[in-house]
Amino acid sequence: MFHFKQFSVKQDLCAMKIGTDGVLLGAWASIENQPKDILDIGTGTGIIALQLAQRSSANRIDALEIDKNAFDQCTGNFKNSPWNDRLHCFHSSFQHFLKEEKNLYDLIVSNPPFYREDYSSGNEKRDLARFSSSITFEELLKGTAQLLSERGIFSTIIPKSRETEFTQLASTEKLHLQKRTKVRGNKNSKIKRSLLQFGFEKTTLFSNQLIVEHARHEYTEEYRALVEDFYLKM
Repeated sequence: MFHFKQFSVKQDLCAMKIGTDGVLLGAWASIENQPKDILDIGTGTGIIALQLAQRSSANRIDALEIDKNAFDQCTGNFKNSPWNDRLHCFHSSFQHFLKEEKNLYDLIVSNPPFYREDYSSGNEKRDLARFSSSITFEELLKGTAQLLSERGIFSTIIPKSRETEFTQLASTEKLHLQKRTKVRGNKNSKIKRSLLQFGFEKTTLFSNQLIVEHARHEYTEEYRALVEDFYLKM
């Protein structure tokens, strides 16, 4: 059991455990447009959807999970949260959900699979959660463009090495990069992740950097400020 300030998350049945990427995205994703409908694609434990339930007044927060064990665990985490009336998890692939869903979302978030098909960790469930064989960037972006409202926002976190590829694919769906935060583990480490915000509206790109730690378990003020509403201890 992983305890946050306002909710707790079980993760023993999930191949993908709670990590910095997910918590960062859940805290970073903009809610300035006051989203009423939110979608979390590939929710896993449900951590990002739960963070957004805490942060926003959205009427409906839907989450998709293809793995049955993770779906069952996510459903339990939602049920045991203070926002169980607003959170809904669907046991579905994104591809199937697209065929059924007719509503649009004001905010779509995803901590997507980013390893390529030719890599194997030896753990089938972990591979399904992490690999682009379950959903490609092209499928993710095309489907997101289909489900996003006119002034909606799509927020995601991906490896820095694939940012250019991802941004170019997004542009083919008329999704424009509006905001970017490059994430470093510490000031001397390479940029490993990019937090990205897209929308149909062309805006001046806002770009900055976030350093997570000064040293091991010595977190920067910027990182603390971003996630302080969630973690019990830092």
